[in-house]
Amino acid sequence: MSGGLYLTSVRQTSAGTPDSTTVQMARSDTARPRASLGALKPLIPFAARYKGRIAAAIVALIAASGATLVVPVAVRRVVDLGFAHGEVGMIDAYFGGLIGVVAVLAVASAARYYCVVTLGERVVADLRAAVFARLTTLDPAFFDRARSGELVSRLTADAAQVKSVFGVSLSILLRNVFLFAGAVGMMVWTSPRLSVLVLAAIPLIVFPLILSGRGVRRRSRAAQDRLADASAFATEAVGSVRTMQAFGMASATAARFAEASEGAFLASRGSARARALLTGVAIFLISGSVVGVLWYGAQGVAAGTISAGQLSQFVLYAVFGASALGQLSEVYGELTLAAGAAERLGEILDTVPVIAAPDRPRALPVPPRGEIAFERVRFHYPTRPEHAALHELSFAVAPGERVALVGPSGAGKSTVLQLLLRFYDPESGEVRIDGVPVDAVEPEALRARMSLVPQDPTVFSGSILDNIRYGRPQASEAEVERAAVQAHADGFIRALPQGYATHVGERGITLSGGQRQRIAIARAILKDAPILLLDEATSALDAESERAVQAALDVLMKDRTTLVIAHRLATIRAADRILVLDDGRIAEQGTHDALLARGGLYAQLAALQFGAGMDAAGERQVAEV
Repeated sequence: MSGGLYLTSVRQTSAGTPDSTTVQMARSDTARPRASLGALKPLIPFAARYKGRIAAAIVALIAASGATLVVPVAVRRVVDLGFAHGEVGMIDAYFGGLIGVVAVLAVASAARYYCVVTLGERVVADLRAAVFARLTTLDPAFFDRARSGELVSRLTADAAQVKSVFGVSLSILLRNVFLFAGAVGMMVWTSPRLSVLVLAAIPLIVFPLILSGRGVRRRSRAAQDRLADASAFATEAVGSVRTMQAFGMASATAARFAEASEGAFLASRGSARARALLTGVAIFLISGSVVGVLWYGAQGVAAGTISAGQLSQFVLYAVFGASALGQLSEVYGELTLAAGAAERLGEILDTVPVIAAPDRPRALPVPPRGEIAFERVRFHYPTRPEHAALHELSFAVAPGERVALVGPSGAGKSTVLQLLLRFYDPESGEVRIDGVPVDAVEPEALRARMSLVPQDPTVFSGSILDNIRYGRPQASEAEVERAAVQAHADGFIRALPQGYATHVGERGITLSGGQRQRIAIARAILKDAPILLLDEATSALDAESERAVQAALDVLMKDRTTLVIAHRLATIRAADRILVLDDGRIAEQGTHDALLARGGLYAQLAALQFGAGMDAAGERQVAEV
C-alpha cells in the first residue's frame, strides 16, 4: 500500500462548513493521478523571482555551447588544409586558437553551473519554506487525517529530490538542449544529405524513450510513497520510544521498520531498473545511428562526394548531438523523479485551509469584555461523522464569570474549547465572543483574546525562557520570570543547571509532567488574555503543587472570563457555575452544592470519584484537600 497523501477539493455543506470529505487519504495508485512533468509547474513562480540569475545562466549556456560547437570547424580546417598540404604553421595556429576556445568553454561552464545550481538551491529553499508556512495555516481537521512523519518526509526527502534535480539535472538539461540544437544546425550546414539520415532517426529514438518514461514516473512515485511510509513509521516510533521499550516491543518495532525499509528498497529498485533500461535503450539507439551515419559518410569519402574534413566535422557534430540526446534521456528520468516529489509538495501548497479569515473580517470590541455565547451549536468531528460531539448546545458566560465544564469522557467538554478557539467550525448554530461570531473574525485576532492551558501541555525543544516567552514573544526576561513566579515554577527552574537558559529536550522530555504543566501555566499568565481556557490544567500536579498552582490560577482568573474543564472537585468548587455535559448536551447546571443536592449526574460523578457513601461534610473536606 503506497503512502501518498491525496487531498481532494473542499466541499462545503449548506452551513458553509466542510464535510467529512475535506481531506481524504488515498492509498492506491489507481485513485491518484500519475505524476507528469506538468507537476513541475508549481516551481515556475519560485524560479521567476530570480530573473537576473536565470539570464546570467542563459548567457553562460550560450557561450559554452558556442565554444563547444567551434571545435569541429577547427578540426575540419586542420584535416582538409593542414594535413593535406603539410602546413605545420596553420596547424599550430588552429590549435593555439582552440586553447582560447577551451578557456571560454571552461569559464562559461563554471558560470553556468554556479548560476543554475544556486538557482535550484534558492528555489527549493523558498519552496520548502512555503510548504511549511502552508502547513502552519492548515486546520486541525487536516492533521487529524495526515501523518506527521509523512509530512516531514515531504519537507525533507521530497524537497531534497527536487533540489538535486532542479539544481544539477536542470543545468545538464539546459546545456544539452542548447548543444543538441546547435549540433543539429551545424550538421545541416555541413552536409544536408547526411543530416536527413540523422534527423529521420530521431523520432525512432525519442518515441520509445517517451513511452518508457511513463513507467519510470509510475515507479518513481511508488518509491517516494514507500519512503514516506518508512519515515512516518520511524517518526512515530522514535517519539514513543519509552512506551515501546516499556512494553518490550523494541524487536518487533525494529522488524516492522526493516519491513518498511525493504518495501522502500524494492520500490526504488524497480524505479532504478526502469531507468537503467531507459538509459541502455537510449545509448544503443543513439550510438547505432552515429555508426550508421559514419559508415554512409565513409562511402561518400571513398566516392569523392565529401571531403575527409567535412566527414570529420559532421561526425563530431553528430557525436555532440547524440551525446546531448543521450544525456537528455537520462535527465528526463531524473525529472520524472522530481515531478513525483514536486507533485507531493504541490498537494500541500494547493490545500486550502478550511478555517480561514473571512473576506471582510470584523473587529472585536475594544476594550475586550470576555463574553462567550454558544447558540444551538451542532458539531461532528470530520473523523467521526457518525457521532455528534455536540447536540444543539446553548449557553452563555458573562464577563469575568468562572464556568466549569464537567461530565464523563466524550461528553463534549474539550470540543467546546476547540470551537471557541475556532479550530473547527460548527455545522449549525453560532459561537460568539463579545457578541461577534468567531467565524467573522480574523483567526489570529480571535485567538489573541484567549490563553489556553491544555491537559497535555506542549513544551518545545529549546530553553525554558523561550518556552514561557511563547505566550508573548516580545516579553522581557523580567516579565517571563514574574510569570514563572506566579505559576510557582520559578523555584524548580532556578534549581536547574542553567536556570531559565536550560534546554529541556524535544517535547520537554527532561521535565516532569508537573513541571511541564507549570511552564504552560506561566505561558498563559504571560499572554495575559481576557479569556482563560483551562483544560485539566492541574491534572499532572501532586497535591502540594496543585495547591500552589491553584492559588496562582485564582489570582490569574480574577476579572477574567474562565472556562475550566476539570474532574477534581477542588478546582470545580471555585467556579461560579458548573455546566454538566452528557453526550454533547447540557444535562444540568448550577453551583457545586446545588448540583450535589439535586442528586443528578453531577452527584453520581462525585460519588464515583470519592465514594458512593460520602456525605456532604466528607465531600467538602475532600474538596478542600
